[in-house]
Order: sequence, then structure tokens, then C-alpha cells
Amino acid sequence: MANVTIWDGSATFATGSTPFGFYDTDTEFQADAEKVAKFCGTRLGYPLMDVELQDGSFFACFEEATTTYGNEVFQYKVRENYLSIEGISTGSSINNTLLDPSLQRLVEVSKNYGTEAEVGGYTTRYTGSLTTVKNVQDYDLNQWAEDEGITGSIEIRKIFYEAPPAILRYFDPYAGTGTGIQSLMDAFDFGSFSPGVNFLLMPASFDILKVQAIEFNDQIRRSAYSFELVNNQLKLFPVPKKAGSLRFEYYKVNDKRSVSHTSDKSLVTNVAEVPYTNPVYSHINSIGRQWIFRYTLALSKELLAYIRGKYQTVPVPGSEATLNQADLLADARSEKENLLGELKEMLEQTSRQAQLERKASESENLRKTLSDIPYTIYIG
Repeated sequence: MANVTIWDGSATFATGSTPFGFYDTDTEFQADAEKVAKFCGTRLGYPLMDVELQDGSFFACFEEATTTYGNEVFQYKVRENYLSIEGISTGSSINNTLLDPSLQRLVEVSKNYGTEAEVGGYTTRYTGSLTTVKNVQDYDLNQWAEDEGITGSIEIRKIFYEAPPAILRYFDPYAGTGTGIQSLMDAFDFGSFSPGVNFLLMPASFDILKVQAIEFNDQIRRSAYSFELVNNQLKLFPVPKKAGSLRFEYYKVNDKRSVSHTSDKSLVTNVAEVPYTNPVYSHINSIGRQWIFRYTLALSKELLAYIRGKYQTVPVPGSEATLNQADLLADARSEKENLLGELKEMLEQTSRQAQLERKASESENLRKTLSDIPYTIYIG
């Protein structure tokens, strides 16, 4: 194997010096790349001892460290804001977008509950009608759905088999007033209930009691209108005495089981589609860059350890030297783990929830402090 030139203490960065070239055109990255290479080489022992790396090795570690930093930051932003991000366009990067919490996705999620509560939702509610037959009490709504050409099962939500509203029998247009009291009160628009008479203005509670009396009479003294529905098998009470049309509302079960209500491929549907890109190196502040420098050093140690691990010892005049591969590898892994933990802890401390809790704690402590200050007494 030919001799390979190792680190000689100098580094010259040019476009194409890194494996992926994510940041090669950034002038600040170019300037820092050469400085980082010298920093890492010095920390690894140069010039007192050889460092079996090249400037390209340092540049590759520098690019990986910058990408790792961006990934950790943006992964945190995804976790922090995903409910507000889901459903936005994937068309442009949101690296430098200020994300405000949005209730839109919560509203959209709650629409599924609206379906069950009969107050909205995504699922279409259909209306059907069934022809009742004289003296026939049982009806198969599954068979009705099949006859109507409906694919899959249906879920009945409401049957309109009820007695006429009591208010219609209370305001009987052919029985005078319904209360037995006649008075000229057409100015209160009661004439709309009866073409021939007007009504004495009474409290609303009077009307409510009259309506309840009619409904209780139907329930106790008469066979009340009712039904029983089991597995879409409908049983009517009382048995219909003549043919008619029975109206009902239903859902198609396949519609309710639909996992998606949109097929727009340009919208974010999972964390892999959130439009974050690699960070712009020149936008990273000194705190972030210091983390990147330290992580680059840890990656360089790890790379050097793998290289030195190929040979446990090397011959020297009169003896042999043992390489420090194990120490380098242990230090590198420990430093990487600590740096990632440090970054994640910092991100958690700057989360929206943590900041709100801190502000609340500050407000409470400030209130306690101000409460100990004597109030000024003004004498007028």
C-alpha cells in the first residue's frame, strides 16, 4: 500500500471538500472549516505527535457536526409544533418561519367527535324513507340498504316515528282556543295559530303544563309511538294501522371508517414531510457554533480511533509503542453523548411549556416580593 499523506498542520478549504457539500458555498463555513481543522488537529496532539488524518477528514466531521446540530434543533421544533404544522404546504422551507400555535388541527380533529354528537363532522349523514305496510311491525333496514344499492353496512342514527307534536293539538284551529278562554289578543300575533279566534295572553309556564299534560296522556292512556332497533332490524310500536312513509337518517359505515378526508399530496401528513432543510451556517450564533466545534472534535477523535485501531502496536527503534485507540474511542463516544444531552436539555428548557412555567413562577415570586413592601399611607 502506498504511503498516504497525513495531517501536516495546514488546511485549505475549497468547494467540494466535504462529502455532501451542504455548506460549501457559505463563506463563513469556509472560513471556520480551516480553523476547526487546526483546532481539532491541535487538540489531538499535533505537532508533538502525528495525527493520522487529512484536512478532508476534519472537513467531513465539521459538515456532519453542523448537520447534526441542525437536525436536533429542527427535530425539537417538529415535536414542539407538529400539531400546528400538520396539514400545511410542503412547498417551501420553514427554517426561518415563526410558528404560532394554531387551533386549526384541534378543530379538525374534534370534527370526528362532532359526527357522533350530531353537531357536524366530516361524515355525510343521509336521509332515507321506508314504506310501512298495514299491520306489519318488523322491517329489515339492511335489506333496504341492499335494495338501494348501498355498498357496505349502514348505521341508523334517527327514526322519525313519533306522535304529532302536542303543540299542534293544543292550538287546535277547529276547537276554538284550546284553553276555553277567548279574548281579543291578535296584537300579540296569536292569530297565526288559529284563523278564527284569538287567545288570552298567558304565562309560558301555562302552555308548557298544557303540552306536558297532552304528552303524559299519550304515554299513560294510549299506546305511545315507539320503536326498537337491533342490528338494523326495526320493530314499530304500535303496529301501523295503515300504509305510510317512515323517514330515517343514517351514516354509511365505510365513510366513518375512512382514515383520510383529503388526498392532497402537497400537504404535511407525517414528520418526514415537514419542510425543514439543513440550517444556514451563517445564521447559527456563537453558542451553536461552539457546540459544533466541540462535536467536530469528538467525531475526529472517533475517526482517529478507528484508524489507529487497525494496529494495536507499532514498531519503534529498540521497542514498540501501544496506540491509544481504546482511550480515543471511549472519550469520543462519551463526549458525543454528553454534547447531545446538553443540546437536548437546552432545547427542552426553551420549550414553550417550560418558558410559560418559568414566567408563571417569576410572576408568583414577584407578587410575593411586592407584597412585603410596606404600602405608602397618604394623609390628605
